[in-house]
Amino acid sequence: MPIWAYTPDMEPLTERQQRLLHFIEGQLQAHHPPSQLEMAEHFGLARNAIRQILSYLVRKGYILNGGGHRAIRLSQGYLAQKKVGQGIPILGRVAAGQPILAQEHIEGYVDLGLWLGASQEAFVLKVTGDSMVDDGIMNGDYVLVEPSRPLESGQIGVVLLDDEATVKRVFLQRNRIALRPANRTAGYQTRYVKRNGPTVRLVGPVTGCIRKVR
Repeated sequence: MPIWAYTPDMEPLTERQQRLLHFIEGQLQAHHPPSQLEMAEHFGLARNAIRQILSYLVRKGYILNGGGHRAIRLSQGYLAQKKVGQGIPILGRVAAGQPILAQEHIEGYVDLGLWLGASQEAFVLKVTGDSMVDDGIMNGDYVLVEPSRPLESGQIGVVLLDDEATVKRVFLQRNRIALRPANRTAGYQTRYVKRNGPTVRLVGPVTGCIRKVR
């Protein structure tokens, strides 16, 4: 499984910052730069709250604010990231210790150039936990998941249990699935689930891993 390293270009946004950015972007596409009053009325917030969110968007490099009534513009850095970044979506988080909720919203994109040949259905999940370190997957890594490919016994893959996702080495047995961790030092135990259980779904194999470097 290949592992790459990359340097993130821009700071991630909170949900509220993301919503305001999308609103601004839509208004700019309609050739109607929004005023702070219009933003406040749209979201039902005080203008002071809008000014604070805008200041974060400026500081994080997503917008430029010329100081006029309708002077907000998208930054060149953000526009460049969007142009390059319409690649593989990052869809939340996946646990490598105990399963946690996989939040089905896009947190960002990974440049397609890092994973040439990845399928159109491929997506990226962020790993939390240390149960797969012996297989080279560390806390904070991003793993590439390909749901269009079959998850074969013995592969590292992502499995959904109810609405929770986990990454483990998956062994398909006759009536059950073994989810085996890879951290001998910590002593994690293999977990067994019913193979045809209504709340169990094999998502797909993990075919790559990205590690942040700063």
